[in-house]
Amino acid sequence: MKLATIKDGTRDGRLAVVSRDLARAAYADGIAHTLQAALDDWENLGPRLAALHGAVNGGTVQTFPFDEMAALAPLPRAYQWADGSAYVNHVALVRKARNAEMPESFWTDPLMYQGGSDIMLSPRQPIALGDEAWGLDCEAEVAVITGDVPQGADEATAEAAIKLIVILNDVSLRNLIPAELAKSFGFFQSKPSSAFAPVAVTPHELGEAWREGKVHGALRVTLNDLPFGMADAGIDMTFSFPRLIVHAAKTRALGAGTIIGSGTVSNRGPDGDEGKPILDGGVGYSCIAELRAVETIRGGKPETPFMRVGDSVRIEMLDAQGLSIFGTIDQNVVAA
Repeated sequence: MKLATIKDGTRDGRLAVVSRDLARAAYADGIAHTLQAALDDWENLGPRLAALHGAVNGGTVQTFPFDEMAALAPLPRAYQWADGSAYVNHVALVRKARNAEMPESFWTDPLMYQGGSDIMLSPRQPIALGDEAWGLDCEAEVAVITGDVPQGADEATAEAAIKLIVILNDVSLRNLIPAELAKSFGFFQSKPSSAFAPVAVTPHELGEAWREGKVHGALRVTLNDLPFGMADAGIDMTFSFPRLIVHAAKTRALGAGTIIGSGTVSNRGPDGDEGKPILDGGVGYSCIAELRAVETIRGGKPETPFMRVGDSVRIEMLDAQGLSIFGTIDQNVVAA
């Protein structure tokens, strides 16, 4: 099943069920007006939405053309957004570039921070940058949206709580991060609003691409119209989504509509090394900071600049037939 939230002049938009090929959609009127309302009563409303999805794909219900430009983030605002760092290779590369020791615990205990979820950017919404000196970066990620998760949930309970899967651009201001982390109190100003692809999908919809609590497939990043990354989200993911949820729910329950992110998708090179840019025959990178780290490791200093006003980033994932699964994040950088 594929779901989207369509602009209707309100903050939370109007829930729609989208066809498998992203061509047609039907409003979920009479079932749930918003995605959050559906998640709040998923046990009862999920099957009804699935039936509508079947009717949309079968052409037995009235539909309208699905326009990604008219879509908000699937959850335009969420009760909770927690981002992990499941691809420890990414952390290792960034720390190696600054000659920082890699704690052994990072391989066994997930990193996670709580981000702002009051405003989630639409898939075509520009990134408003106040100062280019802040070091604007894109971060291509996968995330899951959960139903209710009890405190102390085990991995089986956590996996059953995963209702939807999304992809996102976790916007970061890299040059603000060191000073914030030096305070030993976490991210805030360095993590502005994230942008989400227009469509959220159920694990069942992914078929064999969803296994072991991971999404298997290349997350494609295009930076300023040039191929930048195509790392496979199912490779080198140290912590699965159920494991991340277990971590988040250790000391508290998670409410329906919680979004748990994977962190920057990152693959090792074929020999276990830092990998290569796409233009050099590698799978590239999912954020600029990782490429800059590799440039520093190999050449002593970073060469690739962070994003500036006028730059653009595009993020999507294709299925085995080459069709977009989640729709496309396509953002320009504008002056705030």
